[in-house]
Amino acid sequence: MDQSSPEAAAAQQAPAEAGLHARVLDHLGTAICGGEVAAGSVLNIDDLVDRYAVSRSVIREVLRVLASMGFVETRRRVGVMIRPADHWNVFDPQVIRWRLASAGRMAQMRSITELRTAVEPHAAWLAAHRVDHDEASDLVGLAAKMWAAGKAGDGERFLNLDIEFHRRVLLASGNEMFVKLQQIVAEVLTGRHHYHLMPHYPDEQALQLHADVAQAIQRHDGERARHAMVQIMEQAFDEMKAMWEQERTTEPGPA
Repeated sequence: MDQSSPEAAAAQQAPAEAGLHARVLDHLGTAICGGEVAAGSVLNIDDLVDRYAVSRSVIREVLRVLASMGFVETRRRVGVMIRPADHWNVFDPQVIRWRLASAGRMAQMRSITELRTAVEPHAAWLAAHRVDHDEASDLVGLAAKMWAAGKAGDGERFLNLDIEFHRRVLLASGNEMFVKLQQIVAEVLTGRHHYHLMPHYPDEQALQLHADVAQAIQRHDGERARHAMVQIMEQAFDEMKAMWEQERTTEPGPA
């Protein structure tokens, strides 16, 4: 485990203190991503100790983790200052989770979907040229399981299979940098599910497109695999946009 990661830092603490650390980190991270704590604001350690009723050591560790994510910096004679969003480590899965929980959810969805559109179609193309027989068979089997779960309306199972499908495509690409994006893909798919930005019953075309990707990879047809994956990305964004607009139009106005 990366010793600089938030999970490693929490694991090194006593269970009770680790729980406090996680709670404060989550609350502060979400507040910063949501704009409740604006860039340029100065955090006072004593104020944070009082607000969260935790020790100074817990607050210091939280601030250390936030600094590693680019959220804060310590300035001499000023204190701990919140940094602008362009300094954040936007590839950190925890940062993605916090941004998905904020009012800027759709902007985060859009940027990740654009990233996926740039990477995953090429990953599918590479997979078609590099995949072995067993990997290809497993991918086709996953697509079939996704079809069954989608038709049954089993959202939880479909989500898990969807995450695994895209993980397998990235893995089959043979590109170790693409593989590292699997956690980002998992976060955005989980976020879509959690925030109801995907239909209860997946669109039949989406199910077919996943099957098309798998079959094209199995047949070593890189161009067809790439094209089908592009269509998956485009449809995902269209679904999110349509559902978000529908949610906005049905929200009650101020009393």
